[in-house]
Amino acid sequence: MSTGRILLEVNSFQPKRWEELIGAQRKIALERSPEIDPSITYAVLWKQKPNLLAGLPNLKVIFSVGAGVDHIMEDATIPANIPVVRVVADDLTRHMVEYVVWRVLDHHRQGRHYREYQRLRAWHELPQSNASDISVGIMGLGQLGQAAARALMALGFRVNGWSRRAAEMEGVNSFAGEAGLTPFLNATDILVVLLPLTKATTGIIDYQLLRKLRRDNRLGGAVLINGGRGRLQKEADILRALEDETLKEASLDVFQIEPLPKTSPLWSHPAVFITPHAAATSDPMHLVPIMLEQIKAYERGEPLQNLVDRESGY
Repeated sequence: MSTGRILLEVNSFQPKRWEELIGAQRKIALERSPEIDPSITYAVLWKQKPNLLAGLPNLKVIFSVGAGVDHIMEDATIPANIPVVRVVADDLTRHMVEYVVWRVLDHHRQGRHYREYQRLRAWHELPQSNASDISVGIMGLGQLGQAAARALMALGFRVNGWSRRAAEMEGVNSFAGEAGLTPFLNATDILVVLLPLTKATTGIIDYQLLRKLRRDNRLGGAVLINGGRGRLQKEADILRALEDETLKEASLDVFQIEPLPKTSPLWSHPAVFITPHAAATSDPMHLVPIMLEQIKAYERGEPLQNLVDRESGY
């Protein structure tokens, strides 16, 4: 077993639990505030402080605790030659699929209106449409997007998929790149955003994009669901789209500033459903064993899995 140290920096992400699990399963010291510590060989990060990894001569691998790696890639002091790995777990994927299905079904089955009728004690039945009448468009056909697509297709929804690079999936009407974005949006009633945050995707969910969604549909308007990253969206544009009925409703789990400021009009907007970046929480109980197995395999000379492409940012 390696005698190297694991640097643990998982701010606001159950640090004590991570420390307990890593320490219990692999007898390696943990360090939170290194200076120049040559014994540190692995780093486990979530929203780390800038310059944290500078001066670690024996660092071998960086692990991202969450599904995204933008918090790592945006740190210019991260050594360019060190591989970055996403920790992928079935548990995390299931949680995201549950969130997407929950929000799609809630919008499809008029949840907003029935909650209001309950508040008013009004007995009023709304017309129902079939899932097959609705096209759900998923932006981001990675592991999470494909898992969500399979679950939605099993319920009978028609699914479109868009990614920056071509990604074919059986049963999904796939679009790619700039040329495919407008046709994808024009064919979509409910837009589900699961994109990684990169320079190319920052602010991509703006008013002009939302205007291209299909509004003449069985839902009575277009719907936005963002379970990806907050800085993918421009919240002022979402509010504008809701006010002029470009959008009918929105479910937002992520925001440009988190926690969402109490002064944000999104909190009180009747057509917005808010969750506090809770769509798919990374549970260390499930993620730590996967990460430790990666380390053991790497030390046996096996290749790392779920490597991040530095050029694309995901």
